[in-house]
Amino acid sequence: YKTKFRGGIRVERIVKFNNVSKNYGKKEALKNIKTIAPDDPPDIYLYMDQVTTFMEKHLGELKRYPEDKVLTKTMINNYAKNNLLPSPVKKKYTQEHILLLVFIYYFKNLLSFTDIETVLSYITENHFGTSESSLAEIYTKIFSMEHDQMDRLKEDVKEKFEKAKETFPSGAEGSAEPKNAESLQLFGFICELAFDVFLKKQMIERLADELRAENPPKKKK
Repeated sequence: YKTKFRGGIRVERIVKFNNVSKNYGKKEALKNIKTIAPDDPPDIYLYMDQVTTFMEKHLGELKRYPEDKVLTKTMINNYAKNNLLPSPVKKKYTQEHILLLVFIYYFKNLLSFTDIETVLSYITENHFGTSESSLAEIYTKIFSMEHDQMDRLKEDVKEKFEKAKETFPSGAEGSAEPKNAESLQLFGFICELAFDVFLKKQMIERLADELRAENPPKKKK
């Protein structure tokens, strides 16, 4: 279709908006969200360059822009410096380091370094480099919940989408003009998603505060 402008909004954007519910209603769309299986990282020591290459290969599709980097050397060094990640062994990283980096990757756009350290502290202190209840086992169980979470996300997004359309209907008596209604629906939908993220972030931060109060962080190395 040709690109047209209506009320300052490109028609193709509206088309995408109207397809959100349909697209998220398909499990195939959500399956595009990549994760790293516990046995994906090689069970050998890796140098920094090998770690960043591995992460880029397996999580590169999650980047917003092509020029973005999944992880950089500076990021990894900062994680170790701030106690988010155990230090490498003679500049080499283990399979468990990579699994922790996956958790950090998902946390880093939502939580501060301090909160990530708090959330991961029990895991790094009690299940990193141990044979009993290993980090790989915990990682496997955490990500086994992925499918249920995806199903809930699909239904939640559809519900928010329909609510936005109901709140700002087009064509009904007393409703906004069609060109404005679509813009308001899009804005309302984005606000619902943002508010949901905001509330969940607040919950995580309060839980992190409680954990930190119960177990004060160790002095920085």
